[in-house]
Order: sequence, then C-alpha cells, then structure tokens
Amino acid sequence: MDSSTRFQHLMSSLKQRGYRATPQRMALLKIIAASEEHPSATQIYERMQEQFPTTTLGTVYKTLTLLKEMGEVLELEFSGAENRYDGNNPYPHLHLLCVQCRRIVDPKVDLLSHLPTQVAKKTGFQITGQRFDLYGLCPDCQSKARTTAKNGSHRKTK
Repeated sequence: MDSSTRFQHLMSSLKQRGYRATPQRMALLKIIAASEEHPSATQIYERMQEQFPTTTLGTVYKTLTLLKEMGEVLELEFSGAENRYDGNNPYPHLHLLCVQCRRIVDPKVDLLSHLPTQVAKKTGFQITGQRFDLYGLCPDCQSKARTTAKNGSHRKTK
C-alpha cells in the first residue's frame, strides 16, 4: 500500500472510532504512513517540531498508543533502546535488525504465515500474538567492517 493510501486508511480508522483529525494527528499519521525505517516516538516528535513546535512528546506517545490499540501500528520493543513503530505493516511479520546501526528492514518473504497455526496445532497453545526478529549486520555495516579490517591489516607496526 502506498503512503497516501495508508494515510487515508489511518484517517478513516480514527474517524470511524470517533477521534478528531487534529492537524498534529494528521502530521503524525503522514509520518508513520510514509516511513519505512520504523521511527521511534522521539524521531516522530522531532519531525513534527518543524511544523508544530508546541506538540509534546506525550502527545506523540498518546497517539501512537491509540494507533497501537486500534491495530494500526506495530510497536517493536527493544531492551536497552527506544521502542520503534511500524505503521506500514501493522501485522506481525519478520524484521531484520542491524545490531550496529540499528536499521530495521521488513524483508519481503512469506516464511512465517503458517507458523503460528502449525505451532498451535502441535502444542495446543492458543496463539494471541507473535514477533519474529533476526539480528545481525546489515550489508552497509558488513561493508564498513570489511573496509576497516582491510585498512587495519595493511598498517605497519613498529
């Protein structure tokens, strides 16, 4: 879904539930609908400050919590780091996380769609949610590591 369509869907969802479409909420919805990098609340807040300098971080959190409760935003919780938000794909799906630069990628693979059903059948668990994250180094960080290692190995020692 493109960002414009996603924004319209988010607006419609808010209105259907009786929430007002304030200019600040609309700005936040545009940011979350267009974002592919899974921003934190602080990053969203900083982007909003340009247009709405009186908006508080609390307002951003309240709106994100509302969207999460509506099932329109997926909150990615990380120990030792600020939570991030996925407004493009608010359903459980695979995330690749770079442990160095903290980049988050949504790979376009459908490996997990049947996993919850299979696990539920095999174990008897009633699955109420899921999250599947893979951690590693993104291609950019791998390249930087190779360059650093290569440059370091050519230095002469005294």
